[in-house]
Amino acid sequence: MKEALEPLPGPTITPSAQVSIVVIAFNDAVHVGDAVRSALAQETSAETVTEVIAVNDASTDGTGAALDALARDEPRLRVLHRDENSGGCGTPRNDGLRAATGRFVMFLDSDDVLPPGAVRALLDAALEHDAPVAAGACVRRELPAQRDVPWQPALYREPAVYDSAESSAALVRDTLCVNKLYDRAFLAEHRITFPEGRYTYEDFVFTARVLAAAPRIVTVPDSVYIWHVRRSAAKQSISLDRKDVTNWQARIEAHRASVRIFLDAGQKALADAAATKFLDHDLRMYVRELHTRGADYRAEWWRLTRDYLAEFDESALRAARAPARWLARVVLASPAPRDLDRLTQLAARPGRLLPPYAEADGRAVWSADLPGVELEDLDSKPLHRLPVTVDAEPAATGRSVLRLRVHDLYGRLAAAGPQSIDVELHRRRDDHRGPVHTAALSPAPDGAGPAACWTAEVVLDIAALAEPGGSADPEPWDVMAEVNCADGAGFRAALRATGPGLRRRVLPSRRHAVLLVQPYATTGGALSLRVASGLRSVWRIAARRLRR
Repeated sequence: MKEALEPLPGPTITPSAQVSIVVIAFNDAVHVGDAVRSALAQETSAETVTEVIAVNDASTDGTGAALDALARDEPRLRVLHRDENSGGCGTPRNDGLRAATGRFVMFLDSDDVLPPGAVRALLDAALEHDAPVAAGACVRRELPAQRDVPWQPALYREPAVYDSAESSAALVRDTLCVNKLYDRAFLAEHRITFPEGRYTYEDFVFTARVLAAAPRIVTVPDSVYIWHVRRSAAKQSISLDRKDVTNWQARIEAHRASVRIFLDAGQKALADAAATKFLDHDLRMYVRELHTRGADYRAEWWRLTRDYLAEFDESALRAARAPARWLARVVLASPAPRDLDRLTQLAARPGRLLPPYAEADGRAVWSADLPGVELEDLDSKPLHRLPVTVDAEPAATGRSVLRLRVHDLYGRLAAAGPQSIDVELHRRRDDHRGPVHTAALSPAPDGAGPAACWTAEVVLDIAALAEPGGSADPEPWDVMAEVNCADGAGFRAALRATGPGLRRRVLPSRRHAVLLVQPYATTGGALSLRVASGLRSVWRIAARRLRR
């Protein structure tokens, strides 16, 4: 059913009333104050941030009282209280949008913050280039580790001005509404609002409506939004609460609605770009997690995905990157879930194609029983773009030995001649590079022809990873490898975690007395380590486990 869009009436806009910031909140009394204060602290002059409008979506935990207390001391803060919970984010954002008086508007969620200078960077760019939409860099901040992961970094490496999204269809990949500043008159003119009520992924639809209206868009490399990711929170955010298959169903429906918006506006290039984004981003993300779900979830997810992918034409599949394209073809070719381990590894970033490496009529194919799923482009891709699998098996004994096996991929590695492998460790919270371990690669005696592979063994310097004086929590380290070949080529790969050695062990250390090390597989199957040092740290970790 097509949703009717209501116009957005508002007070007369004056030149001095520049930016309204709409903060939405539901049962988030713990964090909403930080969000509001980050908005109010953007500029001491009310000529930049004329108001912060906080919309309390019928909270029951004291969120409303916390906002009212803040408003008593801050005249720029207006609080709107809804009588009934809307069930989503769209309705409270629309409430704030209707109440706004600024020439421009921004949106902020109650559990996130705006970094200093965010509004100034976007406002200056919008005014300089007369752009109804200004967008900036967003980072996903993993808490409590304080690890920042850029969101769609390729779009925000340098300033740019686009006459419309059609001049750079890649803009479709950024479906967030919160890292942008919008001209309110532009939104009103084109009757652009969020979907109302319980609508998951409402920002997909809002962003599609904005881009379909073909505004001039300016982008800046400045960090303008900090998206907090709290994976251990009792109640997960919409983007993290993916354990129920209805989340995937809602994502499909929001994506389908976005494509329809582009097509209705005559923006075929944007519709195609949205389809490509769905395959490269959304599909890969959910496939990575599929092996962690129950049988009922997998069956329903597979059915929903097959039905939706059947709507994609061949050109849309061909436009996606090879790993995503192959994933889609496997789902389309099989009526029931299959090969979950292989699919998980291929959906990882970077992707890994596990053996067996089947062929049909001289073509590389997914498997002997799915000869129609061709693994196109394997013979033409540069070596560093191939989904090569490097297995890493931690020794089951006390020593920090890592056994490595590099698998050939339809003869491409054999032609390059693998010679050595560098194993690198990177601290996850800040990407600090630890020690590098190098070993020569030798052809495996049990590998020949399509099963060819090369092996090596390294001893990891775990003591070099430990914090001086010990750490309160185990520190995660990601393990990467660089394979160097005789022809001068090479490639980087995340290591696939394998074997019975994926368990916690205690190691003696001259430098730290004792080390606690746990090799483990990430959701995508890559090898990582958790490391803690010192008797006090080991005791704290053991005590926490006993309490649980």
